[in-house]
Amino acid sequence: MSESLDRFSHMGAGGAGRSAAELSTLVAGFEGTPEQFVRHLLRVQCDAAHAEAGAILLSTGEGARVAAVYPEVEEGAAPPEWLRQCLKSVPEVVESGGPVTVPLHDADDLYGQPARRQLLILPMTTEGFRGAAAFVVVSTSETELGARLDRLALTQFLMSLYESRLEANRRRNDLERLRAAMQTLAVVNEHARFKGAGMALCNEVASRWRCDRVGLGIHKGRYVQLKTLSHTEKFSRKMSIVQDIEAAMEECLDQDVEVEHPAAGEATYVARAAGELSKRHGPTVVLSLPLRVKGEAVGVLTAERPVDQPFTLEEIESLRLACDLCTPRVMGLSEQDRWFGARAAAALGEGLAGLVGPKHTWAKLTAVLILALVLFLALVKGEYRAEAPFVVEATQQQVVPAPFDGYLKTVSVEPPDVVEANVTVLATLDTAELRLQLAAKRAEFEGFRTQEAAAMRDRKTAEAQIARAQADKVRAEMDLLEYRIKQAKIVSPLGGVVVKGDLKRQVGAPVKTGDVLFEIAPLESLRAVLSVPEDLIADVMDADREARGRDERAHGELATAADPDVRLPFVVERINPVAEVVNQRNVFKVRVRLLDVGKPGRISPGKEGVAKTTIGPRRYGWIWTRRLVNWLRMKLWF
Repeated sequence: MSESLDRFSHMGAGGAGRSAAELSTLVAGFEGTPEQFVRHLLRVQCDAAHAEAGAILLSTGEGARVAAVYPEVEEGAAPPEWLRQCLKSVPEVVESGGPVTVPLHDADDLYGQPARRQLLILPMTTEGFRGAAAFVVVSTSETELGARLDRLALTQFLMSLYESRLEANRRRNDLERLRAAMQTLAVVNEHARFKGAGMALCNEVASRWRCDRVGLGIHKGRYVQLKTLSHTEKFSRKMSIVQDIEAAMEECLDQDVEVEHPAAGEATYVARAAGELSKRHGPTVVLSLPLRVKGEAVGVLTAERPVDQPFTLEEIESLRLACDLCTPRVMGLSEQDRWFGARAAAALGEGLAGLVGPKHTWAKLTAVLILALVLFLALVKGEYRAEAPFVVEATQQQVVPAPFDGYLKTVSVEPPDVVEANVTVLATLDTAELRLQLAAKRAEFEGFRTQEAAAMRDRKTAEAQIARAQADKVRAEMDLLEYRIKQAKIVSPLGGVVVKGDLKRQVGAPVKTGDVLFEIAPLESLRAVLSVPEDLIADVMDADREARGRDERAHGELATAADPDVRLPFVVERINPVAEVVNQRNVFKVRVRLLDVGKPGRISPGKEGVAKTTIGPRRYGWIWTRRLVNWLRMKLWF
């Protein structure tokens, strides 16, 4: 990296003469960090374009911030005016995508005099950077200013070139880590037994990553047992070093994280056992990595190095990848090498753990729900009811005819209105003609009374008697007209529901004496006729027979299609033993009596719905499978 910095530093004197190819070559060899690259790239571009100052600014969501500035501003000093102007212009420049030239006037410039210094702001948009580069140049010539702008436009290209090289290096490092992990896996796969595979893994890790000692431990019960140790065929678990290694492995397994000693300052894990291992048998750098199968830690790999060779981040990532690839193979051989009884006990333990443990929650919940459903169907009883359609009928109806010849004047009700006896006016007939006739008769009656009075005054007894007789005749005709006028207001003779008489569209039409205008059914005369399917009639008959044995009647509830939320109770009155064909199905008519018609008008003749006759308590499993079982019995004849 120092050579790259030196090359950038020596560009100050002759930078203006370097070509774009020479600048690209220098960038390709830079080994510093992105922050160092931005700082020195700004310095080189300023030297190459003879710029007095420059800055690279990063666009943020709320504005812009300075990524690098040249010459550097002393800490605590106020930023120059051109830099403040750049910060305001960056969002506009990034949005427009083109360079912007802003003249910078000095305090001693005359009014109208062209600015000697120019501020060039160029947008910079790469894969990892979005912002702008700004340079202060001294130029009064348009040609010279354009040439400098062309040279400064290379800033974005050089930034992209550096990012591409960083990406190439990252990919190359990833491939190197993958190659090392795959080669380690290839060495492990050469062995068919756990002992050889574990030893090959430890030796390969020790050789490839330059470790002094590598151990492989397997989780057994509450502890971790060291199974293989690099370059060591046999060892005893009573040895001090073995116990210290196992303690470090248990420390890693308990925390289920990678443990390194010496730990970084920001580390949050505990590395006490690893520190003891390093202190007693070192000093060494200790790195323990958990080995996981299906996300669960089942073992630990512990590697030790000289204290002057700490593990780099790239090496830790490479070791982690190798462990992830080799763990399934090593652990599979470990399980395979166990004797049959141990494998069976482990399988049984895993099965029981899966049954009562936190895994497979939805599967276990589904099984529990299915079991609960089976127990519910087999043990719990519910009310079994036979369902059948019905229609409402009336056992009694009252006819309301027209009292005399006339014309309909008003109609106040229509089916299925509820009326009260001798209160509700059903309709009225036009009485205008009758009232005219009544007025004429009254005049004629007064005339005869006058004739009678005159005859009595003249002592003409015979003429007086004739006038009185004629007056009585006219009086009788007047009484008939008055009676008809009273009869013109048609009042319901009984309380009930109107079942016939939709005459509101016939107002003004003539009617004759005796024409049926309305039909009224008393509410207490309403009944329902159920059409019970033949596969349910036996259950209804059994329920009615049992109820009669208790001096009761079979009962149930019905609801009309017009008011499905209203349930009306009923009792069975009669079951017709002869089947009838309705809609190509055999049904049995069952007449029921309504115990409560509910709110007036909710039930009326002709309404249909569904009735459910209570049979008795049955198990829900039998209720819900009865039809299927009966169908299978008929099909399979059992």
